[in-house]
Amino acid sequence: MSQMRRSYRDEPEQPWVPKTRLGRLVAEGKVSSLLEVFENGWKIRESEVVRTLLPNIKSFVVGVGIVQKQTDAGELTRFRAVVAVGEEDGWFGVGHAKAPQIRSAIDKATGVAMMNIMPISQGCGSWECRCGTGHSVPFRLEGKSGSVRVVLLPAPRGLGLVAGETLKSLVGLAGIKDCWTVTFGDTSTPSSISNALYDAFLNMYRLLTPTR
Repeated sequence: MSQMRRSYRDEPEQPWVPKTRLGRLVAEGKVSSLLEVFENGWKIRESEVVRTLLPNIKSFVVGVGIVQKQTDAGELTRFRAVVAVGEEDGWFGVGHAKAPQIRSAIDKATGVAMMNIMPISQGCGSWECRCGTGHSVPFRLEGKSGSVRVVLLPAPRGLGLVAGETLKSLVGLAGIKDCWTVTFGDTSTPSSISNALYDAFLNMYRLLTPTR
């Protein structure tokens, strides 16, 4: 299935009844920033929290595949979707889900991706630039998923994203504007690429977040 990007601003809103304490705080307006959620170490268990705090969030369908399982009643066919979400300004998440219908699998994966969202630190780690603005990654990042390894290197301002089509879309979704990328392994699997990139950003987040 071809990859696609969509915005949730154009979709009809459904009534949200919060089921968690964080959800109620967000719905009541007592928490108005996603960064505040992370600063307090709160766990996001409802995707509506992210939809509310990041109204311009977008999703990118990395890939959809068919999963077949043999049961006593016959062959069971389901769809497995991989979706990435971001605001193109410092937030990124990846989610996986299965469902009997394609749309349901994509929607479920999108919800999982939102609950897996994390802040992306931007900087100018290139010795060729040193402009001090947040247009690239602050330093060399590396992530791994299965046999796939992704390396992100700081680049000078104005270079753009030097990456393959899928990886370029994912890095741009996170808000990085200039970056060199290097990949290793079976990069023909979009899900592995997205997972490896998420692992790279997660390693950066853990490195830059003080231990509580």
